[in-house]
Amino acid sequence: MNSCEFVTFISVLASSIAKNKTQDQINLLAVFFSQLGDTLATISTYEGIKDESEKECM
Repeated sequence: MNSCEFVTFISVLASSIAKNKTQDQINLLAVFFSQLGDTLATISTYEGIKDESEKECM
């Protein structure tokens, strides 16, 4: 899957998830997935930094 296909997939998925939801439900889902993405990015960054610092000590 290339980047354009990936973006299209995400858009279709978002539209599908939002279907038949209230505006409040969509807002809650949006902040939920934003928090999830931010937390995953934080974990990934921390693990990368931790791995680099462990290499420096060896």
